[in-house]
Amino acid sequence: MPPPVAPVDVALLAACRRGESAAQHRLYQKLAYGLMGVCLRYCPSRTEAEDALQNTFVKIFTRLDQYRGQGPFEAWARRIAVTTSLHAVEQHRLRHPGPAGDTLDELAADLPTAEPSALEQLAADDLLALLATLPPGYRTVLNLYAVEGYSHQEIGELLGIAEGTSKSQLARARRLLETRLAAHHHPQLP
Repeated sequence: MPPPVAPVDVALLAACRRGESAAQHRLYQKLAYGLMGVCLRYCPSRTEAEDALQNTFVKIFTRLDQYRGQGPFEAWARRIAVTTSLHAVEQHRLRHPGPAGDTLDELAADLPTAEPSALEQLAADDLLALLATLPPGYRTVLNLYAVEGYSHQEIGELLGIAEGTSKSQLARARRLLETRLAAHHHPQLP
């Protein structure tokens, strides 16, 4: 479940649009915790997530006039955080390319499934740590689909991939996560 994002009232948004720094600070305080959770799910490090959060707020404050009140402001801000984080991940990949031949398909080949109770026994921190071990493409699709609620078509548009690729990466992410969950609960098994 995504971290909570505090509701934002119309008066606060109006004050932010007028450029009132106290209102902008209050808006930051209301949204920062929840939006940092979004950034952490996509960015490869806490430092890059913090940078993505700052860029998210720059975009929020410079684009307030684009928010038309259709749907909750928090959802609009969350979408900015997701796209900003995805952009940060892409920039990270361009600066730090992975080893050649280390494709997502190769990483997820022939994975067994885990016991159904493994997820129930896992602490939240352990689950977040295991999610962080997933290859970036898998983790991104899993977060967009299972946490953010995007459809495979929307994921394809956001990431520039085919809808079928989104579906297959989600399935592979789940299998890989199940394997790692099983290994987490039975470390001595071969």
